[in-house]
Order: sequence, then structure tokens, then C-alpha cells
Amino acid sequence: MSTILTLTRRNLRLFFRDRMRVFFSLLSALILVGLYVFFLGAQVTSAVTAQLPGAPAEDADRFIRAWVFAGVIMITSLTASLGAMAVFVDDRVAHRFDDFLVAPPRRGSLTVGYLLAAFIVAALLSLLLLVAAQAYLALTGGGMDAGEFVAAAGITVLCCLTFAALSAFVSTFIGSSGAFAALSTIVGTAVGFLAGAYVPMGTLPASVANVLNALPFAQAASLVRGPLTAASLDTLDAALPGSGASLGEYFGVSATVGNTELTTPLLLAILCGLGILFLLLAIARFGKRLRTA
Repeated sequence: MSTILTLTRRNLRLFFRDRMRVFFSLLSALILVGLYVFFLGAQVTSAVTAQLPGAPAEDADRFIRAWVFAGVIMITSLTASLGAMAVFVDDRVAHRFDDFLVAPPRRGSLTVGYLLAAFIVAALLSLLLLVAAQAYLALTGGGMDAGEFVAAAGITVLCCLTFAALSAFVSTFIGSSGAFAALSTIVGTAVGFLAGAYVPMGTLPASVANVLNALPFAQAASLVRGPLTAASLDTLDAALPGSGASLGEYFGVSATVGNTELTTPLLLAILCGLGILFLLLAIARFGKRLRTA
């Protein structure tokens, strides 16, 4: 266990020492915030008022802010875990595995060290953003209660676990720092769209929305949105009875594939299952890479 902790600390230190690496892990989330502050905020608020004529503009703004924060947190859980795997790719490119394998640490300890570091990086950055979101929403009148905050934190941790396993698995196929940089750019660009964070799901064709909702990115975003938007949806529902459900579906707070509703327990089960699957695949791939190092 002490060996695993030592390796994990080493990987965390290497990641956080490179400030540009940390910055680029958060870049997609920062871009999303910038898009809504400078370009899309008024447009999306207009979409809410068009969807719900008579809805108070202030309540619509609260909902949009919570919705954007949920997208930021979900995106970070993926981009941060992938960014942390840059340490693994760098070690592989620099042939540091050769040094590791003649030292006391076993292959299993090396594998766990990389996986645990990726999860910790993602969880730390995502939970910090969740705390910042709660503080901002509370100051503007749309904060979560204690139960909703705990639920949001638990969902965030689950997203970090799942996407850390996915990132670790994908990273084992990368053979150069340039290829990893290209992968990070593609993921950072695409994840916002795949999660339905750039535009509401209701604005997309039904076929596209069904495909996105079948992917874990939109599913994770839907889970995170639930507790973050609960207070603002309740406020809107009180002003316009029945509006909360329709608005939640339009903005991807609830998800459906075809005629099948993806309930919260089902989404949690899917993310847990995918996390376990990719964890096992990542461990197998790590073992193969270390044996052929």
C-alpha cells in the first residue's frame, strides 16, 4: 500500500507541477463558461422564456446558471482525468517503465498508481467547481440544499471514477506525446457537444438527441444537472405548474432514448457498469504495456 501511495503522490506531483497541463485540463470548462457569458447566455434564456411564456426572467436566469455549472462539472470530470493520464504517456515515451520494472514496485502497483492519480485529479478539480457553483448559486438565490449537494457530490465522484477508468483505457493506445495532445484536443472540443452542454437537447433533431442520450457523456451530464437545477425548476414549477418537467426534458435534465426514459437509478447503474468495465480493460491493457515496455 505504501508503494501505491508513493507512486500516486509522484504522479500527482508531476501533473500539478505543470501549470499549463492543469490549465488545459480545465480549458473546455472555461470555454463553456465564456460562451454563455459572452455569446449564448441571452439566447438560451430566450429559449427558456419561449418554452415557458410568462416565466419570470430572474427564475429562468437561475436555471440557466445551474444548468451551465452542471455542464462545466461533468466536462471537467472527463478532461481532468484524461489530462492526468499524460503522466503515463510521458513515462512510456521516455521509457521510464524500464527503470520502474527493475525497481521494487510491482506492475500492479504501477497500474493502481496511475489510475488512482487520474481519479484524484478529476475528483479534486470537479468537486472544487461544485463547491464554487454552490457558493455562486446560493448567493444568487438558487443554491442546493444539503441533500441535493451531497447527491451532486456523489454523482460527481461517480463520474470521475467512470471517466478516469475510460481515460486510462484509451491512454494505453497512445504511443506519443503528440498523439496524446491531439486526443486531448479532440475530446475537449467534442465532449461539450456530446454532453448536450453547448445547446439544449430540445433544439436538436430527435434522432441526434437519442444518439447523444445513449452515450455516457450526456447521461452523466443529466445526472449532475438533477440536483443542481432542482431548486430553480421547483421555483419555475410553482410559478407555472407543470413547467418543470417539460423544461427539464428540453434541457437534458431528464433523458430518453426513443420511448424509453432513462431514470436516475438506471443512469447510475449504467455509469457504474461502464466504470467497472473500463477499469478491468484498463488494468489488462496496462499489464500488457508494462510487460512489453
